[in-house]
Amino acid sequence: MPTQRITFQNHQGVPLAGIIERPVGRSQATAVFAHCFTCTKDLKGTVKISRALAALGITVLRFDFTGLGGSQGDFSESNFQTNLQDLDAAVAWMVANEEPVDLLVGHSLGGAAAMALAMHLETVRGVVTLASPSDTLHLADVLDDLNPAIETDGVGAVVIGGITHTIKKQMLDVLRSFDLKASIERLGKPHLILHSPADKTVDYSHALNLLAWTGGPKSLVTLNGADHLLINQKCDTDDVAALIGLWARQWCRS
Repeated sequence: MPTQRITFQNHQGVPLAGIIERPVGRSQATAVFAHCFTCTKDLKGTVKISRALAALGITVLRFDFTGLGGSQGDFSESNFQTNLQDLDAAVAWMVANEEPVDLLVGHSLGGAAAMALAMHLETVRGVVTLASPSDTLHLADVLDDLNPAIETDGVGAVVIGGITHTIKKQMLDVLRSFDLKASIERLGKPHLILHSPADKTVDYSHALNLLAWTGGPKSLVTLNGADHLLINQKCDTDDVAALIGLWARQWCRS
């Protein structure tokens, strides 16, 4: 399938890196994929799901948030609000240069960003969240537990996935102050929730919250035995893509 590397600027003028996965034939829909916290567009699960969606006729842009992967900028200066701005810039680039974006797909914190932004995006007709939290507070608590110096000294290093990241207190402050529940309750667009009870990073109870709080049409599919990154079972990414493809045919078709 055709693959295109792109660079676009976020709203602060910082160059962000992206990859577009295209169907061989006519595109049936267009999606933007937002990756998980400290992950990149090249995470194994993200790549496999994006390519599987392209095989099903959906054009997908996967991109790196500020300071991660191939994107420029300082990750320590980023936060959940800048994530929203980066995702908005990615959608705007696709609308201006490709096709209107029908679908937001977000993994973990990327899903939180998708839920928070979707109602502000005119062309978006549906949201898919993969192992996503129902609040942003829990991540602030996790980071604080990993290194209390973030709170006491204003900055500290944490190791996630074998990579050391510098985290500043401002990131925790934004995570603690953002009212994600209010955004979920205002989410009047169709919402597909995919989550596993075996997820040890974001508890399954978050999926139940999303199902209860989403303001529009919603569906919860429980993934059997999948881990948070969707890599412990070879079939998980193909199954997830197939579920998204079927759901998108119902809610995102013209």
